[in-house]
Amino acid sequence: MKKYILALDQGTTSSRAILFDHLGQIHGSAALEYPQHYPHPGWVEHDPNGIWNSQITVARKVLHDNHIDAQQVRAIGIANQRETTVVWDRKTGEPIAPAIVWQDRRTADICHELRAAGKARQIAECTGLELDAYFSATKIKWLLDHVPGARERARHGALAFGTIDSWLAWKLCGVHVTDVSNASRTMLFNIHLMRWDADLLALFDIPEQMLPQVVSSSEEIGMTRAALFGREIPVAGIAGDQQAATFGQACHQPGMVKNTYGTGCFMLMHAGRHAAVSHNRLLSTVGWRVDGRTDYLLEGSVFMGGATVQWLRDGLGIIKQSGDVEALAGSVPDSGGVLLVPAFTGLGAPHWDPYARGALMGMTRGTTAAHIARAAVEAIAYQSAELLAAMQKDVAASHRTIPVTEVRADGGAARNDLLMQFQADLLGVPVLRPKVTETTALGAAYLAGLAVGFWESAEEIAAQWQCERRFEPAMGADQRAALLSRWSRAVERAKGWDAPL
Repeated sequence: MKKYILALDQGTTSSRAILFDHLGQIHGSAALEYPQHYPHPGWVEHDPNGIWNSQITVARKVLHDNHIDAQQVRAIGIANQRETTVVWDRKTGEPIAPAIVWQDRRTADICHELRAAGKARQIAECTGLELDAYFSATKIKWLLDHVPGARERARHGALAFGTIDSWLAWKLCGVHVTDVSNASRTMLFNIHLMRWDADLLALFDIPEQMLPQVVSSSEEIGMTRAALFGREIPVAGIAGDQQAATFGQACHQPGMVKNTYGTGCFMLMHAGRHAAVSHNRLLSTVGWRVDGRTDYLLEGSVFMGGATVQWLRDGLGIIKQSGDVEALAGSVPDSGGVLLVPAFTGLGAPHWDPYARGALMGMTRGTTAAHIARAAVEAIAYQSAELLAAMQKDVAASHRTIPVTEVRADGGAARNDLLMQFQADLLGVPVLRPKVTETTALGAAYLAGLAVGFWESAEEIAAQWQCERRFEPAMGADQRAALLSRWSRAVERAKGWDAPL
């Protein structure tokens, strides 16, 4: 009987379930979008039960549609949107409020106050993170401050906090856990000591009783409830989506870089066995822990990647489907001088400006929808180019000779050839698109499979990586520098737009 690993890829706008065989090939997949909620400007919420229902629906569907019995599933791996915060009642299992999504900016003022109080350095030294509303800590604080009685209930152990991996593990197995990669994104976890930090919990007034147990990224954490699939299946791998994608891209050695083009864009460089220190406002984060060994990553986060294309579809209505953007953008030779800075939820790395707002610049009477579409596609590449430049500066400052020779691309927008070519042009290094672009799910599958012996080693996994297309840079250095300079000018004009007076 042929065996498979089932990967649950719980993303910001959809839940996916993908079956992988022993060669790391996709045997079947299912996906389901779920609603986004924007109750106030800068707020982004999800219904935790809606997330769970969509995820279990696609998990069952992929088995049913591909005639796979649950006995053929060797293990389940989870990859998840990171930082998104859920608090639920331990007894009833019901959330006490909507999930606060990683994009949500409602706690920017809390971060501003802490920064003014001189707390940013303490946080960065412990967690490797910027003091920003992006991460979970201020979201938890906000929920405890605004849901009546929540903090007192949390102190008595009645409430549980989790990022989406924890929520799914609770619903699947009834265990309250998170892995090291997700813990490192909460702004409460000391990445040097590999434990929750008591000083940070005190700073944010968060009771430790509500936090999950921290486990490795590749280990059996529990068995699914038999009623879910007709039999128990081990859940054996957990990683935040970007760490999972880095693992799935086989970026297992220092200096290797991947960029995921999803709702946001996330560029990660393998930094070795010790937490890196960034001097260019990148994040130092835990990649994964496998067999007792922890790998660290440098990360740059762009908040609006594929979400920029969704804005063209849902906000402006100039395309009907996200996949239409390539043809529209490719119908003109360039953006006609138009630049879009998609700071709709602020700017991430390397700027970290929660008060920046979107700006569309350089328009004339000759500007068309095609030029705006082209500018939107190019904006994704411009933001990612800033991340690699910051990484290269960090590497140079550390006196390490780790040349970046390529960037491995994945995520939905990586299928856009126009974007991939422009990205290679701006980076000045080749961009490689793998045959399996669902690397987030693949990484979760690999981590689960390693734990149960489905795969024997990281070396076996790395040997399965295959390139589907290589995009070589075709732009001269002078043109590249001119474009990046103009982009920097546009970004500066978008910064601080919504800052308090």
